[in-house]
Amino acid sequence: MAKAKTVYRCTDCGAESPKWGGRCEGCGEWNTMVEERVAATPARARGSAAPAGGAHAGTAGATRRLRDVDGAESQRWRTGLGEFDFVLGGGIVPGSVVLVGGEPGIGKSTLLLQVAALLTRAGRPCLYVSGEESALQVKLRAARLDGGADEVELLSETALETIAATALERRPAALVVDSIQTVYTAELEGAPGNVGQVRECAARLMRLAKDTGIAVILVGHVTKGGGIAGPKTLEHIVDTVLYFEGDGTLDHRVLRATKNRFGSVDEIGVFRMTGGGLVPVANPSELFLGDRAAPASGSAVTALIEGSRPVLLEVQALAAKAGFGTPQRVATGYDGRRLALLLAVLERRAGLAFGTLDVFLNVVGGARLVDPAGDLAVAMALASSVFDRALPADAIFLGELGLGGEIRPVAQAERRLGEAARMGMRLAYLSERGVPRSVPPGLRAVGVRTVADCCRTLFP
Repeated sequence: MAKAKTVYRCTDCGAESPKWGGRCEGCGEWNTMVEERVAATPARARGSAAPAGGAHAGTAGATRRLRDVDGAESQRWRTGLGEFDFVLGGGIVPGSVVLVGGEPGIGKSTLLLQVAALLTRAGRPCLYVSGEESALQVKLRAARLDGGADEVELLSETALETIAATALERRPAALVVDSIQTVYTAELEGAPGNVGQVRECAARLMRLAKDTGIAVILVGHVTKGGGIAGPKTLEHIVDTVLYFEGDGTLDHRVLRATKNRFGSVDEIGVFRMTGGGLVPVANPSELFLGDRAAPASGSAVTALIEGSRPVLLEVQALAAKAGFGTPQRVATGYDGRRLALLLAVLERRAGLAFGTLDVFLNVVGGARLVDPAGDLAVAMALASSVFDRALPADAIFLGELGLGGEIRPVAQAERRLGEAARMGMRLAYLSERGVPRSVPPGLRAVGVRTVADCCRTLFP
């Protein structure tokens, strides 16, 4: 039997090294090399010739042309949880592998237990494998759900071989593994959760899904940086990667697709956490704008595109006299470097002085604003706070700001304006070069060239 050896593997790119180093030679990232125990490759018998080209000896496989491949796209399974199906692109694809990541306590297990219950009630039996909680703990969670998960089959196991054998015997439509970091195979050394175990177990479950048509849903832990724990190759193995996001102080959660071989990426689904489980929110704009109080200075509304869905967001800014020598710049849900850029543009191009002011920026509802189309809304919220004058409550701001102070057009302006009109907006400030030919009824589009022109229009 070959003895095990120790290698060091990068968790980002999977590069292997015989010794530890602070920086990966493959991708250049720091502190990503982790120890892994692997079985040594048996040495070739002395005197035996190496295969031609240095490749391993093997048997040639049969090939065929693509036009000779039979079959059609499989029918998706709709779970009945609307936002979950939407993020996946219309439902679960048989034989696919879905990875769901998120912070501890965010609701991953609750979401997937609801999915398992809905699939089972629809006549597609589910096998729920719990490697972190006991059977009693899972039952107590199921008792709190409104979906009724009594008929879901449960297996409390962490050995990969037992999980695979049970799935082959029971032949469920879907297999939920909570979580992949607790599963191990006896063929590899090392504790569950290390790089080798996670990669090997995920690869074998992927092979199980492709060979049998069982849809496999894996739960993944996240690191301090917010990425899914384990090697980056884990995300390359699976078909779909979903991130479950949210703030523990808020009652809503966001399910975001970052990879999807069967649908579009960057789609989001919004859920509200209740005592009976997660409830889909069909209109995210209403959720993020529903708590708007009376008009106050420093508040502006913009529209961003999440995948194929336009969503309205409120941006709040507060500029106050600095209490210390160095003014603060604090941003929540927004890139701090982008905020510094917009402050410089406002100061140089619009004549607003922020040198002695603390600046605080918040995207309401725990959302993240990364779309450049929100630049104009951020700038006008900051200007509104400086002048201490409220912006029109029924106005929306769309535009990317350049370093010269110019307002640039945004993509898919028609869809953004359509969502704004549906939510009761009456004014839209955007680049004069980006005003669409057709504007929704009841909405008036105001074209502006520069951020200084916009300030003069709103704060004469």
